[in-house]
Amino acid sequence: MPADTARRRRCAVVGLGARAHLFTEALAGPYADRIDLAAFCDANAHRMAVHNTWLAPARPGREPVPAYAPDDFDEMLRRERIDLVVVCTVDHLHDHYIVRALEAGCDVVTEKPMTTTAERARRILEAERRTGHEVRVAFNYRYNPVHSAVRELLAGGEIGEVGSVHFEWLLDLRHGADYFRRWHRDKANSGGLLVHKATHHFDLVNWWLGARPETVYAQGGLFFYGDEAGNRRGLARDYARAHGSPAAEGDPFAIRLADSSVLSALYLDAEAEDGYHRDQNVFGPGVSIEDDMAVLVRYSSGATLTYHLTAYAPWEGYRIAFNGSEGRVELLVEESTWTRPDVRGDGASAVMHGTVIGDEPGRTQLLLRRFWEEPREIKVPTGEGGHGGGDVRMLADLFGERPPDASDPLGRAANADDGALSLATGLAANHSLATGFPVDARSLMER
Repeated sequence: MPADTARRRRCAVVGLGARAHLFTEALAGPYADRIDLAAFCDANAHRMAVHNTWLAPARPGREPVPAYAPDDFDEMLRRERIDLVVVCTVDHLHDHYIVRALEAGCDVVTEKPMTTTAERARRILEAERRTGHEVRVAFNYRYNPVHSAVRELLAGGEIGEVGSVHFEWLLDLRHGADYFRRWHRDKANSGGLLVHKATHHFDLVNWWLGARPETVYAQGGLFFYGDEAGNRRGLARDYARAHGSPAAEGDPFAIRLADSSVLSALYLDAEAEDGYHRDQNVFGPGVSIEDDMAVLVRYSSGATLTYHLTAYAPWEGYRIAFNGSEGRVELLVEESTWTRPDVRGDGASAVMHGTVIGDEPGRTQLLLRRFWEEPREIKVPTGEGGHGGGDVRMLADLFGERPPDASDPLGRAANADDGALSLATGLAANHSLATGFPVDARSLMER
């Protein structure tokens, strides 16, 4: 997004939960000379005050960022002369703010997934076309150097024409369980993991192949978490939420909000305003999302994808293999090799990823296996920040200075069409889970 030559762009952040910190910290820090962090909007005033406290050292002598309630969103855009809106709300509310921001003359950066239903995605696409303003989707995985290296290998024809992709994503017992403690556990909020989490993965495959999903078939369900499975396996304990519950003591699946200064500030101390509990029982009632999902996709290029997402694995990471007419590319990423049951958090982060909260580091290996040749390992820098270095690179692309002639040969910048295409696979998979039949993903975004 080009900077306004007359003044710094004025930005509002909507939804001030944990993920918003990535953006507020960047806007108040390295990109403050280009963008003015001008407003916050959230239903919880306490969370907005927490973010202002965190940002105070980076804004010496300045007033706190003005805070607005959701009902005042349109007034905020006018009063604060907002040019750019960053949306970090609960997933099913994304379109509500994206469309209103576009109609008010703003550009938008939205967290993934872009939204949670095909109807809402169509609404965003129509508003973007009608207003002429821009939506960017924060697909930080595209900016991970190892993922960029895969894109370069495939686009460069190193294995010829790609015939099939095998993709397994594992969430460990700490990170995977976290989706079943939070608002994500309700499919109406998140679209389930095939939308909230796998939108990253389906976007990567679309981008890697340069193709669109056509036919989707899925199987899966709630196998490990939830009250029925928990009671059947003797894992369930009698508590609704962990904080203040004696029954949660010693439960390796419970999260202790009080152990983390970040989680306490953003959630435990904010409960009085909205009653939201960040530490619900993963084996309690009310879970309506799946934890084990298998998906088969056929693409416009003729390639097929076999994908599996497991949310209760002993280790965290993913394996991807591309079979081509001239060889094979294999990527292994171990984010953690096992899950310690006694890790409660270091107090400095709300992130439950193994690479952040634990001390069980894994490895990354990218192999090129061309026909009739020995395997060749492609060395790629790792450990350069969040999401394998993807976060810092994405922020630079979203908010940094880009010369007029700057090019993106890898096509990493994701727009609303990319957001809709990633959703097409996940939404079609959800529909296939419900019906038991293959689904035409192309028809989902048609009006």
